[in-house]
Amino acid sequence: MTLPVLDPDLLKAFVAVADHRSFTRAAAMLNRTQSAVSMQIKRLEARVGAALFHRTRATVELSAAGESLLGYARQILSLNDEAVGRLRRHRIEGVVRLGVMDDYGTHVVPPLLSDFVAGYPLIHVEMETGLTASMTDRLGESFDLVIAMHPEGRGDGAFLRREQAVWAGSASRAVEQLDPLPVALYPQGCLFRRWATEALDAARRPWRLAFVSHSLAAVEAVAAQGLAVTVVKSGTFPPRLRPLSDCDGLPALPAADIRLHRAAGLSRAAALLADHLVAALAATPAATGHSSRLPRRAAVSRPGAPG
Repeated sequence: MTLPVLDPDLLKAFVAVADHRSFTRAAAMLNRTQSAVSMQIKRLEARVGAALFHRTRATVELSAAGESLLGYARQILSLNDEAVGRLRRHRIEGVVRLGVMDDYGTHVVPPLLSDFVAGYPLIHVEMETGLTASMTDRLGESFDLVIAMHPEGRGDGAFLRREQAVWAGSASRAVEQLDPLPVALYPQGCLFRRWATEALDAARRPWRLAFVSHSLAAVEAVAAQGLAVTVVKSGTFPPRLRPLSDCDGLPALPAADIRLHRAAGLSRAAALLADHLVAALAATPAATGHSSRLPRRAAVSRPGAPG
């Protein structure tokens, strides 16, 4: 025996009458005539084989069958709305140009983009990594969105999280003991480069610029080989490096705010990605300081020592 199909339009009329306890008010809410709503209720009662309301001249009350159906009707209508909404979202198209820091572009953002494009397969994201200080000046021209780093408590845009700047060096060689201290940093314009050199100068610690690169992977590799120390974010601390602090003779560094900048007049596609990034990154604060997320210290050899 084939069970009858419950038409969402009939269920919508049923829920409206049940909520308003009136065919007249339900008809006004649905923008239909009272007779049309009455006909829909009769059709639904014929489908389920039971009276759904007790009607008098003064009141309209749910019958026992009506009370049993009401919860299911609400669930069916809710699922219907959810399904239609999901399919409509899938039809949103567009290209979004995103600028982001190298480490975030490598470790943090890709999983978030994967989640996003799964829900919006017709939105294409073009991501560029590099120094974001200059990217914010190109908002609207080259970028729709930029995830950039600013000194703590400064900068506009939507606040995402706070990151602590951390000295990092080789896990096997204590290059931080060298004099002058070799450092591997990013080009001029990088906030971490300025903080590192200013902190070393203020501490009167002799240093030399041993390596400069736009590439996060190259800087990390140089530090891992014990050729220099560098500065990284605590939230994206490379697992093959060792955190360094004042205990290693290195000066303290400031914290940075990570913020999302939006171009004016964003497309619907870009606005959706912006909201997704804000919700995802703000919900998972980055580690700060020398927390448990940072690697444990390993035994290291002194420069020039065997092994």
